[in-house]
Amino acid sequence: MVEVLEGAEGVAAYELNLSCPNVEAGGMEFGFDPVALTAVVSDVRRLTRRELWVKLPPSVGYIAMLAKAAEQAGADAVTIANSYPAAALDLATKSPYLGSTGGGLSGTAIRPITLRLVAQAKAAVHIPIIGLGGIETAEDAVEYLLAGAAAVQIGTAHFIDPRASEQAVNDLEDWMISNKISRISDLRQ
Repeated sequence: MVEVLEGAEGVAAYELNLSCPNVEAGGMEFGFDPVALTAVVSDVRRLTRRELWVKLPPSVGYIAMLAKAAEQAGADAVTIANSYPAAALDLATKSPYLGSTGGGLSGTAIRPITLRLVAQAKAAVHIPIIGLGGIETAEDAVEYLLAGAAAVQIGTAHFIDPRASEQAVNDLEDWMISNKISRISDLRQ
């Protein structure tokens, strides 16, 4: 994909989602294995001069090690994190809602867990961290910035309000004014 897009205009960065299953390796996620993560990031790094962001899996006890591996392999930033493996059953059909054994949990429920991962990774790497997971409001974004994120992404909130990002930016500006903060960078530790 990077080889195809490399010549295209308007592409600022690539985000490698390394928390998706590697079907050829029995469903293991590339991002769980520092050796596989390093190989993938290194291979893609050789293909591009554009920004390369690596999305790490959230279900690990060693996010700092994975973030460091991504940094050493050439990532310009790490994105923390993807949805969490979860399941929900339809009581009427007695089967999973998603037609599989599970899916990904996202939204406000994951914010406190992911904030911890951002803080752990921040202590280990020198590249920017893009935080995501459960961000719906300006205050949610501020929490991520305080935990060490350089930027945030808003995802699931758009299912409720397609203009969630726009609203969060407007509210963030108001929040900063009311808290006498002139620059976003003043929030980062």
